[in-house]
Amino acid sequence: MNQNVQDYIESLILTRSELVTEMENYAADHNVPIMELAGIETMLQLLRIQQPKRILEIGTAIGYSAIRMVEAVPRSEVISIERDTERLEKAKENLSRFHNGSRIKIIHGDALEVVKQMEIYGPFDALFIDAAKGQYQKFFDLYTPYLSEEGVVYSDNVLFKGMVAESAIDNKRISKMVNKLKDYNQWLMNHKDYQTAILPVGDGLAVSKKRGVSFE
Repeated sequence: MNQNVQDYIESLILTRSELVTEMENYAADHNVPIMELAGIETMLQLLRIQQPKRILEIGTAIGYSAIRMVEAVPRSEVISIERDTERLEKAKENLSRFHNGSRIKIIHGDALEVVKQMEIYGPFDALFIDAAKGQYQKFFDLYTPYLSEEGVVYSDNVLFKGMVAESAIDNKRISKMVNKLKDYNQWLMNHKDYQTAILPVGDGLAVSKKRGVSFE
């Protein structure tokens, strides 16, 4: 998206709560990856429309998106998975200051290893994938069985700063990750059980809905 348009859209977004603003500043100062503003505002609007009762988040970080999701859908519950101990502790600190923090539960562990624990928390109406980008397809395969019949999957960073549209990238590590995201996007778009739209907002948001399922 044109940067001027992006800046314009962000200028229209209302000021967030004091806690959320502090978290945004902390993320910027400490290089913690959180959703870009236009991206998360888009996802939150989709969640308001969907009104999920239970959300599974892969990648808590400092708890930013979990808090924002519960702010948007106050009756929802979020189960969030985080493997990084330092970020998990910061997330817990932030949740302790959030008036609705009891609606968010953090599972400490690697999302590739704690799958079975989700049996007691599911089914989920929404799955939000925002963790190791090279593992997106595995996360999708492992956790979509815990979705309800009307479940929706939201995948962040699928355009990765526009690099997925580039033919060649000099940095080998970044190139490998971008290629995995390209494969994931292609795989999503051709998935036999899900219909996907990739929205060019924030860092790219893929929205995947089960085929033949209606919210009605």
